[in-house]
Amino acid sequence: MAFLRLASRWPALSKFGVANPSLHGKSPPLRNGFLPLTTSSAVGKSASAAATTEAFRGGSSQAVGHAPGQRKDVLDSSFDDAHAAYKSKTTWEILRAYIVYTLCSSSYLVENNMKLMKIMKAVMGEKMFTALMKGTFYGHFVAGEDQERIRPTLERLRSFGVKPILDYSVEEDLSQEEAEKREVEAESPMSSVSELGDEKVQGSKAAELGGTMPQFHVDKTFADRRYKVSSARTYFYLNEATCERNLEIFQQSLQAVAGATYGTGLAAVKLTALGRPQLLLQLSEVIMRTRQYMAEITAKTAQANRSSPEDKGNIIGKHISPEQLHQKLQQTCKLSEAPVKKFLQNVTFDQEGLIHLFPWSGIIDENLELSETFLVPDIKSGKMVRLLTQLSSKEEEMFRNMIRRINVLAQTAEDLDVRMMVDAEQTYFQPAISRITLEFMRKYNSKKALIFNTYQCYLKDTFNEVVTDLEQAKRQNFYFGAKLVRGAYLEQERARAAALGYNDPTCPSFEATSESYHTTLTECLRRIKDLKSKGKPNMIGIMVASHNEDTVRYAIEKMKEIGISPEDKVLCFGQLLGMCDYITFPLGQSGYSAYKYIPYGPVNEVLPYLSRRAQENKGILKKIKKEKKLLLRELFFRISRGKFLYTPKGDYTPI
Repeated sequence: MAFLRLASRWPALSKFGVANPSLHGKSPPLRNGFLPLTTSSAVGKSASAAATTEAFRGGSSQAVGHAPGQRKDVLDSSFDDAHAAYKSKTTWEILRAYIVYTLCSSSYLVENNMKLMKIMKAVMGEKMFTALMKGTFYGHFVAGEDQERIRPTLERLRSFGVKPILDYSVEEDLSQEEAEKREVEAESPMSSVSELGDEKVQGSKAAELGGTMPQFHVDKTFADRRYKVSSARTYFYLNEATCERNLEIFQQSLQAVAGATYGTGLAAVKLTALGRPQLLLQLSEVIMRTRQYMAEITAKTAQANRSSPEDKGNIIGKHISPEQLHQKLQQTCKLSEAPVKKFLQNVTFDQEGLIHLFPWSGIIDENLELSETFLVPDIKSGKMVRLLTQLSSKEEEMFRNMIRRINVLAQTAEDLDVRMMVDAEQTYFQPAISRITLEFMRKYNSKKALIFNTYQCYLKDTFNEVVTDLEQAKRQNFYFGAKLVRGAYLEQERARAAALGYNDPTCPSFEATSESYHTTLTECLRRIKDLKSKGKPNMIGIMVASHNEDTVRYAIEKMKEIGISPEDKVLCFGQLLGMCDYITFPLGQSGYSAYKYIPYGPVNEVLPYLSRRAQENKGILKKIKKEKKLLLRELFFRISRGKFLYTPKGDYTPI
């Protein structure tokens, strides 16, 4: 019936340019059997349409200069080529996609989707409900139930020039009350004062360094971390056994990447799945207190050392030598020389100055006590101050377990020669996540970018964070891998900042976020260009993970402007499975490195994921409108040519 209803709308399709099927993708004259190359976007668009139409008819769309077997289409940078977007799909899959996007346009269905799915499951029974989901939302947004069932999807993606990022998308369907209970009960208690030698070591109390930091403490109002979040998976800590199970799942994802993608794919990892999240929260507070401490220490010497007091205390940008720091501490602290010297022995530095105030490599050492690492001489009190609340032996064991699990995954990735991408999370976890990820980069990225970090460009400080981490990679000589996203927690971050009384960490507008993204990307590409001139461009690898076609176009234009080609393999693009195919597939088919984020898992256990996808699509109706237009264009082109049983058969090789 849905098919007949679509067919009845044929006259309305003139606005999509397919009312006259004979006009769909007219071919320009060929030269020596190849399409003519041009720099004109208009002609490029025409050439791309012609290329894809020829492929549909069984012809060739190879571009000049490419060897046989390395097929590349001409990219339509307006991303308006319906056939390039959907020639990897069967006619049924196109129809299903149109139905799914139509349902996502209904506010009532989206807002009540979980409730409706549960009712349908109860009424229809397990088997019929599963079949319905596989024929609609699950089939569109999820690749399959396990590693074996997703293989056909991965193989088809590869044949059309697209690589996978595997993401096991199973979530607990917790009530808000249960989520809040787990989060609040897991918060660590404060501890008392302890001693170190002859000097008292103060606990991490509110008044010690810079006053309270409310953003790094659990608040019951926001204890359910799914609050106002529609596009990111959330893990809640239950026990260590659950974390071990998550470790096994992530390992299986890495193995699937190695076995089914010829090593070209990636696996996504979330650190809150591998240990108690509150430990990350505490470590994040330490990092921010360290920055406050350094800002205070260097306030009077900032101008003399090529740095600015507005740099949030990022140590690496201050170019301060250990001797200069020693002199400053001597001038301001009342401590004896011995503890100051002991403190300075642990700073990390090179010929350009300090890199880290603490031996951060210690946080990935499974044998080191975490709470004894972060001791500093306080310039106000003259005492040694602990920046991290003293952890109990059980908490220290939990942190070491988390680090062990991450280390197992990183070692597995290295052994299998596949890449691991660490997802970004909320700002109150992110300093710790980034620091841990950078230290694992330093350990494992000595020969290639094996471990990737993720940066959310809706945050005001993203540019500075990326520059700081790039500088660390440069000075400590390891490969830097980064995924740039707009971000998943915008509404939650704004609401939490307003409620708890700290500065909103997010950009004030969509335009400001775009500027942040483009500025950050431009800096990464500038550094890649510098490295390319030195013969080592792949020291930096960047993924543009965006559903915004303006951002994708910006990245392509910048690549051309500064002389970076897809063959350099330093920049790639990524979108979610079932979203923005009109961006991903034309990129992959034209020789760019393109990825799809591939969720998988049993039907009933990925319902929370499907709920989020419905919510996210409701929020991007403009993109849905374009996607639906292109789906209809391709659908009716196939109807007009009698291609009802079209079988996708790609002959592209991912770069």
